[in-house]
Amino acid sequence: MDIYIIRHTTPDVEKGICYGQTDLGLTENYKEEFRAIAQKLPNIDTYKIISSPLKRCALLAQYLGQQVHYDNRLKELNFGDWELKAWNEIPEEVINPWMNDFVNVRVPNGESYTDLASRVQTFFEELRLSKDNQNVIVTTHAGPIRSLLAMLLNIPLEKSFGIKINYGDVFQLRKEGTQLKLISENDVFN
Repeated sequence: MDIYIIRHTTPDVEKGICYGQTDLGLTENYKEEFRAIAQKLPNIDTYKIISSPLKRCALLAQYLGQQVHYDNRLKELNFGDWELKAWNEIPEEVINPWMNDFVNVRVPNGESYTDLASRVQTFFEELRLSKDNQNVIVTTHAGPIRSLLAMLLNIPLEKSFGIKINYGDVFQLRKEGTQLKLISENDVFN
């Protein structure tokens, strides 16, 4: 069973803005980005497509296939009170505790990276143990992908931000028995 995990394409948001679960649209050249992604994939007509329900992932998933299954566990980190605020406008006394331990400290009215990693791990654990061996495409965000790769590569979460994930990047996993193996390990680190 092959699993392709894809980060959404470029969102329509200014640089320096904090966003996670805000439901952003995409930049105007998104269809070109979609076509480039589709060229990296095998015959996707036979694939089950599972997506974060956020628009920036859902639009890509819908482009890749007609039947899309949505899963909230694939959403980006919930930045709570910081959603759509400029990073440099968040007061230091509020942001510093999180910056010093983003793995464990929750964003006010949001979640921690550990919270995100836990829900993502649950999703992939179900996929790993599933008796259904249909190939899968997953469209999601950088946070969930980093947390998954950290688990697969046995990297501590606090070091996972060294994993390079660009908009539209595609990662291939293979399920062998009940094991998930990263196939495309090329240059995941900066």
